[in-house]
Amino acid sequence: MKLDELKPAKGSTKNTKRLGRGPGTGWGRTSGRGNKGAGQRSGNKKRAWFEGGQMPLLRRLPKRGFSNYRFRKEFQIVNLSTLELLDTKKIDANSLAEKGIIKSAFESLKILGNGELTKAIEITANAFSKTAVEKIEKAGGKAIQQ
Repeated sequence: MKLDELKPAKGSTKNTKRLGRGPGTGWGRTSGRGNKGAGQRSGNKKRAWFEGGQMPLLRRLPKRGFSNYRFRKEFQIVNLSTLELLDTKKIDANSLAEKGIIKSAFESLKILGNGELTKAIEITANAFSKTAVEKIEKAGGKAIQQ
């Protein structure tokens, strides 16, 4: 077998539909585009969400609630149960990022009070929950807010 003898499998290819070649073809005159309107013109591209001039769904639905997306503060969250597993006396964002517990040492870090703390640890973070501070101080540690 040679490269020039290669052919696609039988039935796997079809001829392209030849539009506008007279009334006998079934695709003459308007070439399957219908009569008048944007869809019949060349160069027409409708966006996926276009509803034919009808009031779009997004504008028909009532607006509800409030979104503080512009001014919200996003934190990387770590629970005390995770910090209990670490064998260090001082914990900060850099040490947590090195161990792979948080993604980045440069983003804000918040410590939450889920779990128990049995050893005295000095923790430095951007924010703490009230229960986290209570549990850290109860175990003899320090919660230092940056």
